Amino acid sequence: QVQLEESGGGLVQAGGSLRLSCAASGRTFSSYAMGWFRQAPGKEREFVAAISWWSGSHTYYADSVKGRFTISRDNAKNTMFLQMNSLKPEDTAVYYCAARHGASSDYESSYNYWGQGTQVTVSS
Repeated sequence: QVQLEESGGGLVQAGGSLRLSCAASGRTFSSYAMGWFRQAPGKEREFVAAISWWSGSHTYYADSVKGRFTISRDNAKNTMFLQMNSLKPEDTAVYYCAARHGASSDYESSYNYWGQGTQVTVSS
């Protein structure tokens, strides 16, 4: 089992950057594929990015963030990151990190473990 905690959210102007972190408990972090999801007010939670287990050599992005966001992981620190550049007001949401066994996925229901979320607000 793994516990996840997000940090790094906040208020930023459009065009700015933020770096989210997801700290994981346990000694088997590297064995989990990881993902970021977000939920804007009044909307369903949606996929943002995912990274494969172990080396993190495979990454996947939603079209809406491709080229602006970068997902990465540091297994030595049991931490995953989401570097968000060129932020837009439509990126405003609560961002969640999630973990799953097996291959990376953009399918929310396939993730077994979730953090509590961190708020990102982008002002215009």
